[in-house]
Amino acid sequence: MQKETNKIITTLIIISTALLINIDYTFGKTGINYRQEMRDLVMLISSRAKQNKQSFYIVPQNALDIITADGSPEGRITRPYLDSIDGTGCEELFYGHGGDGIKNTKRTSDYFLNYLQLYKQQNKKILVIDYITNKTQALNSFRLCKDKGFISFQANRDLTRIPSWNFNMNNNDINTLSEADNFLFLLNTSAFKSRKSYIDALKKTEYDLIVVDAFFWEKILTREEVSAIQKKPSGRKRLVIAYMSIGEAETYRYYWHRDWGKYPPSFLERENPEWEGNYKVKYWHEEWKEIMCGKSDGTGFEKSYLKKIINTGFDGVYMDIIDAAYYFENIDKY
Repeated sequence: MQKETNKIITTLIIISTALLINIDYTFGKTGINYRQEMRDLVMLISSRAKQNKQSFYIVPQNALDIITADGSPEGRITRPYLDSIDGTGCEELFYGHGGDGIKNTKRTSDYFLNYLQLYKQQNKKILVIDYITNKTQALNSFRLCKDKGFISFQANRDLTRIPSWNFNMNNNDINTLSEADNFLFLLNTSAFKSRKSYIDALKKTEYDLIVVDAFFWEKILTREEVSAIQKKPSGRKRLVIAYMSIGEAETYRYYWHRDWGKYPPSFLERENPEWEGNYKVKYWHEEWKEIMCGKSDGTGFEKSYLKKIINTGFDGVYMDIIDAAYYFENIDKY
């Protein structure tokens, strides 16, 4: 009985302290603070990457509200997390929240903007992806984003093709993320018949920044291929950043074991019903961290996903499924 009483008192002290210093403390069935665990993973990836390459850029996508301790736009900035990233990606700012080509309500856009302004005030680069169906919508998205000081990309949600438009083109050398005026976001390579046709198509574009998967048909790009993409047709420099899902495991990745379907590791959760072959992961587990960037104690880094990307010469990582934190928060309520 005394042990239970002490446990309750300790719990109340933790919660009270968290409230006093404005720290978000998710106290569900597991007692895990899922948002802080995600921040910790991003910070770990950032630390490992920048120790190897100081100019390596870290850009998480979505889950904008983890920038503050309590998740509100008025909350205290989570400074260690913010200092670990160089920008943020945001999908569906002006188009696509209700479906491709559907313009968002002002209320929806304002919700995102309230957080994006916090990132902008802290001099973080904002990359917006709007899902549209025609060039008129794309141009409107571009103008709305430019008015806010964001760079933007507009395309169909399947992200299989390079659009026929590229707004805000320039012939400048792009040496830093802050210098980029436009970007390409191309993840699905199914429209390309060969590896060479894919690389050649990327080389011909005029984008300042290109975000692509580090792999083509399950085989990682070579340093020579990345180097070739890092030049505009004019020979000017640009940045190439690798997509990296850190909140889901994907069956087509090199790290996937065939027997995981029958004997899943402890960190593997259920399959995403909207994306076949993608499984939520308990991203705070050391086994998953080891796959992504090495364990917390530093072991496993040389064989990690992140080290493969660094070795290939990419300029940074664009990290997805940050909002896995919400998934676990929701299931922890029931």
